[in-house]
Amino acid sequence: MDSDGTRDARGTHANPVPRPARPQDGGAVPAEAAPAVPPRPTAPPTMPPLPDGSAFLGWLRTPRPETVPGVWRFGYKPRPEQEPDQVPARQLLSGALIAFLVGWLVWSLLQNNYLGAWWWVPFDLIVPHSWRGGDSSLGEVGVLMLYRGYQILVALLIAVVVGKLGRWGEVWRRYGPPAWNRAAPAAERPPAPEEDPAEFLYLRQAGASDAADRLAGDARTGLMRDVDHARIARAWQGVRSGRHSMATFTAAVVKDGAAACLHPSGERDLPARHAQHDMVTGQVRLGTTADDPRNPYQYRGTGLALGPDLLGTSLLAVGPAGSGKTGSLVRPLAESLCLHALAGRASVVVVGAAGAGLGPADAYDVVVRIAHPESVYDLDLYGGTTDPDEAAAILAEALAGDLADPHPGSDSRRSTTVLAQLIGPFKAVHGRFPSVPELRRLLDGAPGPLAALRKALTDTGHESLLRELDARERQMGHPGDVGAVLSDRIALLDRPAFAGFFDTSGSSRPFSLKALDHPVRVRIDLPERGHADASRILARLVLAQFTASVTVRDDRSLFACLLLDDATGVVTPEAVRGIQRLRSANAGVALTLRTLDDVPRPLRSPLLGAAGCRMAFSGLTPWDGQDFAEVWGKEWIEARDVTDRQIIAETPAGKALHVVRRVITGKAATARAVTVRQVERERWSASELAHGVPPGHAVLSLTTVKGEHAPPLLVDLRGGGRV
Repeated sequence: MDSDGTRDARGTHANPVPRPARPQDGGAVPAEAAPAVPPRPTAPPTMPPLPDGSAFLGWLRTPRPETVPGVWRFGYKPRPEQEPDQVPARQLLSGALIAFLVGWLVWSLLQNNYLGAWWWVPFDLIVPHSWRGGDSSLGEVGVLMLYRGYQILVALLIAVVVGKLGRWGEVWRRYGPPAWNRAAPAAERPPAPEEDPAEFLYLRQAGASDAADRLAGDARTGLMRDVDHARIARAWQGVRSGRHSMATFTAAVVKDGAAACLHPSGERDLPARHAQHDMVTGQVRLGTTADDPRNPYQYRGTGLALGPDLLGTSLLAVGPAGSGKTGSLVRPLAESLCLHALAGRASVVVVGAAGAGLGPADAYDVVVRIAHPESVYDLDLYGGTTDPDEAAAILAEALAGDLADPHPGSDSRRSTTVLAQLIGPFKAVHGRFPSVPELRRLLDGAPGPLAALRKALTDTGHESLLRELDARERQMGHPGDVGAVLSDRIALLDRPAFAGFFDTSGSSRPFSLKALDHPVRVRIDLPERGHADASRILARLVLAQFTASVTVRDDRSLFACLLLDDATGVVTPEAVRGIQRLRSANAGVALTLRTLDDVPRPLRSPLLGAAGCRMAFSGLTPWDGQDFAEVWGKEWIEARDVTDRQIIAETPAGKALHVVRRVITGKAATARAVTVRQVERERWSASELAHGVPPGHAVLSLTTVKGEHAPPLLVDLRGGGRV
């Protein structure tokens, strides 16, 4: 592409933002193409470098069967949908022991002739008389073996019968060596060449045998890693789509092998990993689905993982402080999306408070540290747009989006109109948008700035824009004018701490979210300490710019995701509408909240409906649990009602027996009646969500971009996804 997506309306170029050449081609770049910045040293590989590449080959050849949404597919063994009727372990073992004792007793009785000699009748009918005597042609040893053989046959027949009755086969399957063999890893057996993914058959079938041979050699010698494999596959997608030539791709692969088509940062992995990732399926493992009766049987005990197919429907996570939202959810997702960016598959923006633990700075291409004097990058206040109306709409959402009517059908047109009346004339005169101090003075309605702007419009021949200023001056005198509110809000950004930020003169390097049409990794640190209100404005600004940018991309094959750690005060009517549009744009957001009370009541149901994946952490309040219970709905279950009815004896013997039983057991004789019926019950009630979720756990429902659903699942997040 001709632009790296960071050139704003004023011609300010945010260098050195890394840019892969032709991202629509999957990052397939010619060997002579140079990155925008000098590459950093290559990060250490995920797996230890082995001379024979056995670690990578074992990872690549591990089966990943298709299964239900959310299951960690790496090495997964499918389970039946319904739980089989299993005999309890105590009953199974006791029954097997009793069956063995019964068989032993029967055999002892037969051996000692306590049951007669009838069991020798088949022997007498089948074996000739000439074989039984002492003068038999078989000899004494042969006759003895004949009799012993028949006894062994009878013993085996008794063992088969009692084994069937005692379920010995089930005991063997549960506790015998077969169970040990299933628990132990199977020996690696190389697959056939026509089925080996390490042979890159898709390249050979397309005629790129030289590239396939080079990649296969790198895989066997340990020079290839999971990110390399994903990056090469992404580049090949660009070749198949016709956006890049096969000759350029083949030349780059033959020359550089597994290091071909590099991300412009020069990195092939992250500095460190804290979660389990599978770059073939694109999943990151978050934990393990609990072995709980409320979970469907096919999910119990399996790994729980998320990927772009689920994040594309957006995710909302709610839980109190300390419940693990950042460490067990946002951090693994950020790490996974950064790996996808290195593979040319995704672009990611991670927003959180400074020091929130969202990954080291070396894991990102751009780190915007707002209000930090050493920040290399600035944030573009207007989102890189050149249209004054679009810039006004984005800024109005950031400044006053939370003050609009929270009804889903409302809008913030008045704030947008006020800003457009000032931004448009200013840009016509100065060729740029106003800075924060300049915009504040215009919103205050001071006579000097407005008079100067009016004179400049007249001098430059923009008399048609004078109507905008006339309308703005008329509205200033009316009660309820939103200009005063906007001025108060913009004043939160006009502080000494932000003096070097949001510059529009071209002297700084502002980062624009227009760059999300490239696989770029961005982290934005918000100054929550001492500037909480300003941080909420900036969070709304980033969300508004994100939804506005990703929905107008020309190439939507690149997945774009925004991770917003603590979305307090960010959810507005326009934000909900923007989230609803992301699925069709191959984009998504992940929002975390301490409580749903941070969202206006009219917006809670629309927000829960807009997010395809919903997550309730341990410690949720009953009021929040009620909202989740409503959105998760009800299901039909089989309920069993057990009734104990006292037995009344009619005969003297029966009465005496009941008396003896009461003396021994202390209970009256009863008969149990079981009634089975179908009832409709909440999947998770508000009380269960508030008091039944153990610490370190969460309840998560999933929806894929294809519309597949997973019911609410109880997930153990305690170290299940860490390497």
